[in-house]
Amino acid sequence: MQQTISSGSMTYNTLGKSGLLVSKLSLGAWVSFDDQIGLDTAYAIMKRAYELGCNLFDNAESYASGKAEVMMGQAFHRGLKDGVWTREDVVLTTKLFGGARGDQNTLNSKGCSRKHIVEGIEASLKRMDLEYVDVVFCHRPDPLTPIEETVRAMNHVIDRGYAYYWGTSEWSAQEITEACRVADRNGLIRPLCEQPQYNIFHRHRVEIEYEPLYREFGLGTTIWSPLAWGILSGKYSGKNIPEGSRLSLEKYKWLKDTAFSEREWQIEKTDQLKPIAQELGCSVAQLAIAWCAANPNVSTVITGATRLEQLEENFKAVSIVPKLTPEVMSRIDKIAQTKPDYDPEKKMACRVRGIA
Repeated sequence: MQQTISSGSMTYNTLGKSGLLVSKLSLGAWVSFDDQIGLDTAYAIMKRAYELGCNLFDNAESYASGKAEVMMGQAFHRGLKDGVWTREDVVLTTKLFGGARGDQNTLNSKGCSRKHIVEGIEASLKRMDLEYVDVVFCHRPDPLTPIEETVRAMNHVIDRGYAYYWGTSEWSAQEITEACRVADRNGLIRPLCEQPQYNIFHRHRVEIEYEPLYREFGLGTTIWSPLAWGILSGKYSGKNIPEGSRLSLEKYKWLKDTAFSEREWQIEKTDQLKPIAQELGCSVAQLAIAWCAANPNVSTVITGATRLEQLEENFKAVSIVPKLTPEVMSRIDKIAQTKPDYDPEKKMACRVRGIA
């Protein structure tokens, strides 16, 4: 069970079964860094996020083909020079799997093999101009690499001082369990945390599939896409595409096509959530972020921003969490119709009777 402390307006949780404290809301570089904003804006946003209590900044080797890591590293070092923070003050994370060369990736420049994990983290550290990151994730499971090889490679990375902790991202409960079993059997370090997608429309894995992992391994979670690709911001109501939004980028045309076809129902549900947000005195985006943060198994919610005003608004979600009473959460469930249908006692009864 993670431990929680409060400091100022921000809440901090221990990340999984560790003593590492991470802010309930954090900042990620996906889409925004390099694709939407330049270095000056990235630094201003990171600095303001830190002032608001954020201490975790997330990245990946594949974001903007490595350029997002370069930009975050430059912004971090500008903050060091300006005396905004010290290295001990922040938790910097990155993820390995997709490679940093885009279409130029070769067979062994991606994946979770020992070769790519070691070469990949060395390349990430060089781009960010760091001696180490606090947490390194396997960005996706690798069907070609035995999990034991990945576990041993991640432990090698930790032994070399390239990272302090390691985790997974979008791994199944079975894969995470196997990684933990391999680590326990060989006296190695388990994955500390998982980085899954989680939002009002995407719930089963975090709420049901991982539930045994929280109890057995103390698994932490660093949530991505709390706004469901921006849909829960409400800005795409009526299939409107604001200039400068991620759906307006040609690079993410596939995202727009998906949002306006198979995810069109989510845009409609978001509009129906707006009256609840108004009653609570917040935006629907703040409601959605607070909803994620209210889950006791969520260690941190990774947000994104391209403007200071957007960051400020997102971080106000911290004050909305206490307003999410059981009655409010029930109303959200009734509108979204996405709550996983699972009753562990009923499931066990069916097993005893031989039904399932």
